[in-house]
Amino acid sequence: MSLPTYVPLEVVSERLPLIFPEGTPNRAYCIRDLAASTVFTALYIGAVEGSGRYLGPVHVYRMTEEQSVLANDFDRQAYSSGVLKKSYQAGDTRWYADNTREPIRDETLRDGLVAVGAVLRREDLPTTSSAPRYALKTDFAALFDPALTGPSLEALIAAFQTAHLSKSALTRVSIMLSGAAGSAASVLVTFPSKETRSLAPGPSSIITKAVVEDFASRFLESPAVLWLSESGNKVVARDDKLAAMIGLKIEADKNLPDLILVDLGSKDPLLVFVEVVATDGAITERRQEAIFKLTDTAGFPRSHITFLTAYQDRGSAGFKKTVSALAWGSFAWFASEPENIVHLREGTTTAARLSDLL
Repeated sequence: MSLPTYVPLEVVSERLPLIFPEGTPNRAYCIRDLAASTVFTALYIGAVEGSGRYLGPVHVYRMTEEQSVLANDFDRQAYSSGVLKKSYQAGDTRWYADNTREPIRDETLRDGLVAVGAVLRREDLPTTSSAPRYALKTDFAALFDPALTGPSLEALIAAFQTAHLSKSALTRVSIMLSGAAGSAASVLVTFPSKETRSLAPGPSSIITKAVVEDFASRFLESPAVLWLSESGNKVVARDDKLAAMIGLKIEADKNLPDLILVDLGSKDPLLVFVEVVATDGAITERRQEAIFKLTDTAGFPRSHITFLTAYQDRGSAGFKKTVSALAWGSFAWFASEPENIVHLREGTTTAARLSDLL
């Protein structure tokens, strides 16, 4: 079989983020420079489904600047087979060192492109075999045709996403895209009481809207908003009448969180203190204790207080930056996966087995 049309590395780098938008599982592994180099090299040597040719990490980490610009079939085929020999020289300017083998194999391929259905892996080889075993799936490889642009490219990308991304992944992508589309306009939030408020544009407001409109209805029986604030406009909404009714005195100059929800569905109301994280500012142990001081003063038992850190997505920079500091006993929630919630369960004096937690 003839080799695919030569595709410059720049084209691959530009298209990967379009093919795998925000919300794609392990997106970073699928769109980073190492992923672009891997896809480029697979196309370069013709490692595409049905061709009988396969890619190994060695093809990627031994690629050179000099070799990558040789676009004729003879040079490409010579590299494909020659690079498997230790004595083979493909130029002086290597793309990567030999120790990049593991990130290519484990992250870019196994956890990234193979997991999302863009790359297939041969299963007829022993796990200890060093033989190349990866190939781009046909419909994925087709997305890098340099002649394909505009609506035609968009249609093929959409078809690939529908065919290969799971329903949950597609839902995440849809939510992330809708959030990105609304990030430049003011954000209208509808409270449980049906009252509406307009928040300043930005990612924090988009997450706040998701907490009020989606999280509250899913996880609280009879939700209400006691307090909502945002940067640049500290007090957006406060319900002093409701706060007084349950015995909580809200003071704007205190160290309050971004949002306070209350669940009125039981005899004893449950207060939910929420931090919204676009980049920073999670519920940490220090933050938790500061809020407990306020609720202790108001006479609320700690059993009626809980804490939530809200993010846009598990793959967001804000989550990766703050996850290690999240307070035990608190919850984490992601707007892109609204039906799920993470509980950082605190240890107890009695040992618990996994079967007890299921």
